[in-house]
Parts: sequence; structure tokens; C-alpha cells
Amino acid sequence: EVQLQASGGGLVQAGGSLRLSCAASGFDFDDYAIGWARQVPGKEREGVLCISVSEGARYCVDSVKDRFTISSDNAKKTVHLQLDNLKPEDTAVYYCAAVRYEMPIPELVKHAMDYWGKGTLVTVSS
Repeated sequence: EVQLQASGGGLVQAGGSLRLSCAASGFDFDDYAIGWARQVPGKEREGVLCISVSEGARYCVDSVKDRFTISSDNAKKTVHLQLDNLKPEDTAVYYCAAVRYEMPIPELVKHAMDYWGKGTLVTVSS
């Protein structure tokens, strides 16, 4: 059974940081890219913001690349998303997802994900 377990969300003040984690199981970690997307309450889920693969390639979209960093712990099959300099508009449920690694990383952020996990809520107070 494929599982993507997101954790690490919480309440933080503007300017603060959080580190989200996504523990993956039930599929070959090396064959998939793991990405993070978010959904602001009451709005549709945004596209994937950051994505990484076990071999080291990683990518974040321009809107967050200066504040968000994605990394992969292959031994633990876990992908982390470091959120820095958080803003109130970053408040959202953050989801991790997996997609088979069959195209360049920057293209994968636009590709439909194969699996989604349950999200973790990040709340940024002003």
C-alpha cells in the first residue's frame, strides 16, 4: 500500500520557519519524485511547489525558491520541505505527492501526481 505521511505543520509567526517531512512507503523510492503542494482553506490546491528525487535533483518554482528548500533523506525514504521567512499568505494545508520519475524535474512540477498523502496544516500569524 502506497503511503505518504506528511508531518511538521503548526503555528508560527510571520518570519519564522518550519520543517515539513513526508515519509514514503509502499513504492520504490528511487523510481519516483516526491513533491509538495499546498491548499489555502477555501481555495483550490495549487500546483506542486517543490519536487525532488533520490539521485539529488531538486526544483522549486520561482515563487517560493528563495524561501523554501526541499531535500531528501534516502535512507529514511523521507523528503523534507524547509519553509523559511514564512508569510501569512503561506497559511495552507501542505500535501506531499509522488509521481514516477520519467521526465526532467522542472517538467514534473506540472505533471499530474500519481499518489497524494494527507496534508499537514501550516498557519502563519501576522
